Amino acid sequence: MFRIISALILAVTAICATAAEPLELVANPPDRHVVVKGDTLWHISGKFLKKPWRWPEIWRLNKDQIKNPHLIYPGDIVWLDMSDGNPRLRLGKPLSGRLQPKVYESPATGNISSIPANAIEPFISQPLILSEEDEKGAARIVATEEDRVVLGNGDTAYVSGIPDTSIERWHVFRPGKPLTDPETGKVVAHEAFFLGNASLVRPGEPATVRITMAKEEVTRGDWLKPAPEQNIVAYVPHPPEVEVRAQIMSIYGAVNEGGAGSVITLNRGEADGIEHGHVVALYRKRTALHLDADIKREETTIPEERYGLAFVFRTFDRVAYALVIESSKSVIVGDAARNP
Repeated sequence: MFRIISALILAVTAICATAAEPLELVANPPDRHVVVKGDTLWHISGKFLKKPWRWPEIWRLNKDQIKNPHLIYPGDIVWLDMSDGNPRLRLGKPLSGRLQPKVYESPATGNISSIPANAIEPFISQPLILSEEDEKGAARIVATEEDRVVLGNGDTAYVSGIPDTSIERWHVFRPGKPLTDPETGKVVAHEAFFLGNASLVRPGEPATVRITMAKEEVTRGDWLKPAPEQNIVAYVPHPPEVEVRAQIMSIYGAVNEGGAGSVITLNRGEADGIEHGHVVALYRKRTALHLDADIKREETTIPEERYGLAFVFRTFDRVAYALVIESSKSVIVGDAARNP
């Protein structure tokens, strides 16, 4: 999990975007910001930029820095540099009492991430979307230690369908609710309900596993699949290169309403050009109902109203998961996601 959190830290490896419009600073931006624990690159850039998701542009990282970035730590000083007439953020510290920017590396620990790491950490490697292959090939718990009905941390389970393998780490889950496309009304995917982790104790048929972490109750019939490698991915915010016309299908852990910090699913994915790091704007389109003079029901379509931003952090073929970063109102299933 440490490497997963490090993936967010590598968001400073941003590719300098060719902006269609110049960067806009907030009114009366500060000349510096001292980084504190809990800051994120998004939050820091929001002190200077009207559109903080464009922070990769204001840092102006070159290709060498992309490969070997300067990480940001609590106690560092972020300076606003306007020396060439265009805004730029630098890391630095005062020299001889004079306030001058200077790039430097800090040996401190506790790197600053792109977005709140704990907000998406549980969703990085856990199975979320089930495919037909998952259903056909998933191993299943067929018996429990001492015929227990419910398993928890440290309990033993017996699993059918695990091949003679050296894979030790497994995810435990069960099929969850279907994800329905609000536009077509069709089910585009089935979501997995993550239960916990297990480790292989002894292969065989059935194989013996031990529950190492139970987020929810584990029971006979639940599914297992190998835990994926925790590959490092740079979560760099950038606008989509394709036109995005998506809708919110669900709000994780909620019925149909959420807000800033919520994880949402979109009815567009990799097949539609959606990728990690895409920033999308959230819009509300509603219809006003009223009665006319003859007491007949009339509907008036109100133009879409932009109210928030979301950050895509995991994608599947037809589904994308995004974290709501900003929201001036509640997020509702059916709301639209568009290019920012």
